[in-house]
Amino acid sequence: MTVAEAFEQVFGTDAPVRFDAYDGSSTSNADAPMSMSLRSKRGLDYLLTAPGSLGLVRAYLMGDLVIDPMDEGDPYDVLRFIDDEVHPQKPTRAEFPGLAGFVAANRPRVPELPPEETPGPVRRLAYGLTHARSRDAAAIHHHYDVSNRFYEMLLGPSMAYTCAVYPTVDASLEEAQDEKFDLVCRKLGLEPGMRLLDVGCGWGGMVRHAVMHYGVTAIGVTLSKEQADWGATRMEREGLADRGVIRHADYRDVRESDFDAVSSIGLTEHIGVGNYPAYFSFLRGRLREGGRLLNHCITRPDNEHAGLPSRGFINRYVFPDGGLTGSGDIVRVMENEGFEVRHQENLREHYAMTTRDWCHNLSRNWNDAVDEVGLGVARVWGLYLAGSRLGFERNRIQLHQVLASKSTELGDSGFALRPTWGS
Repeated sequence: MTVAEAFEQVFGTDAPVRFDAYDGSSTSNADAPMSMSLRSKRGLDYLLTAPGSLGLVRAYLMGDLVIDPMDEGDPYDVLRFIDDEVHPQKPTRAEFPGLAGFVAANRPRVPELPPEETPGPVRRLAYGLTHARSRDAAAIHHHYDVSNRFYEMLLGPSMAYTCAVYPTVDASLEEAQDEKFDLVCRKLGLEPGMRLLDVGCGWGGMVRHAVMHYGVTAIGVTLSKEQADWGATRMEREGLADRGVIRHADYRDVRESDFDAVSSIGLTEHIGVGNYPAYFSFLRGRLREGGRLLNHCITRPDNEHAGLPSRGFINRYVFPDGGLTGSGDIVRVMENEGFEVRHQENLREHYAMTTRDWCHNLSRNWNDAVDEVGLGVARVWGLYLAGSRLGFERNRIQLHQVLASKSTELGDSGFALRPTWGS
């Protein structure tokens, strides 16, 4: 059996893809709108030893699988086409021996892994137990210390790497990121003279916005040294350093307390679902009575499948040790830790638009991005962002903001009878 014949056995002879392989074989669908070319035996080994998306990603990153047409900075159209049109079929009893013989004849072995892939879960034990401080620092370094210059090309002037909030369908990415930070400030009820703690502050966008537009003093903490250095430099350049501080630190090392408000924008994904109780208990301990917490994070559409697949693309290439669960789990833990949840909303359509705009940025700056971080890393980001866009659009993942208060013993929440932050 040739490689192309095996492809047709798995995906059907009517799959809308022209497939050709290194052994000279091709499928018969010459007029298909998409073509895939498997260039080497190594590529076949990737596919056979890691069936599904992980094997495809490995072959693609190593140049063994070529897809046409493909915008590598924004492969959304390709991923959507595959999601809609290309589906493996369960082999019949008559087909199974032929496929088994094909695999046996090709004697697959695990080739070298792409350098962009983090070690598997067992090997990662060498870096400490999951969510120990040293291992958290290594995971954050992998994801965020890629290159500040790369992130400038990807994210734009805001340097905001979290879901934006689009006030209109035609708003720009920068307008939407500004609206996101302002919405968080309004939900937190920030006023001049208040004290804000922003955990997982990234490059300091929330801190800058709150200090500049709401007159607060603020502390931001991030485990990424590159983020902290960039954010501190910008705070100094804009004359805000006397009221806003960006620290390179673990949020668990914050000793100050009695903050009026705490914002957590995009950190919960990194801490592990099992650590939610300790996390929200710690944040509650940083607030004064009547203070508010805004938690903003990616969520699942259900509360039955916490975590991320350890062998999946996201865990291996993007978010080592990352974890997601549904908004119901988040609300439950927050309430169990003494918060009074006052409001929540799902912004998944906004995150689909955000990842769309990030992909546009990456595509527009593709050559410079490749020069900065290398072809493999740039390809990982294209796949990750385009795949995320598809996931948000199709309700496979969501984005929730949950607003809560540390209400007093007498029940004073500090909230008005109706929301005051607008849409």
